[in-house]
Amino acid sequence: AILRRLQDDGRMTATALAEEVGLTLAPCHRRLRELENSGVIRGYRADVDPAKVNLAFEALVFVTLKDRLTMKDFEHEVGKIDQIIDAQRLFGEPDFLLRVMAVDLPAYQRFYDDVLVTLPGVEKLTSTIVMKNLKSGGRLPI
Repeated sequence: AILRRLQDDGRMTATALAEEVGLTLAPCHRRLRELENSGVIRGYRADVDPAKVNLAFEALVFVTLKDRLTMKDFEHEVGKIDQIIDAQRLFGEPDFLLRVMAVDLPAYQRFYDDVLVTLPGVEKLTSTIVMKNLKSGGRLPI
């Protein structure tokens, strides 16, 4: 119950959280600390509207590597790039799916040419432009 509520409102006070999940304040605090210390709760973040910060262009990039020898280097480099906001390693082809944010199409094209094609081991990149986000910031079904 604590996790369900916090997924909806991570800024909720411990007092309000305790009341909503039917606990007194001290046990709620203890359980919350346990969830944080064990890594179940990884952190708290603001949900920022990309369009309001001039990052309304979104592309999904499928990446195929030449071979598996550069996989660790590729993963390390991807982790350092802020414009890549999500990255998943996939089974089969392609090898990775990257979610990239940019100001507009020309900015994405520059990022593609200057950054993506220079990543270690890249053989093939396929981009798909996101037309509309139907659902984002999904909660875990717990």
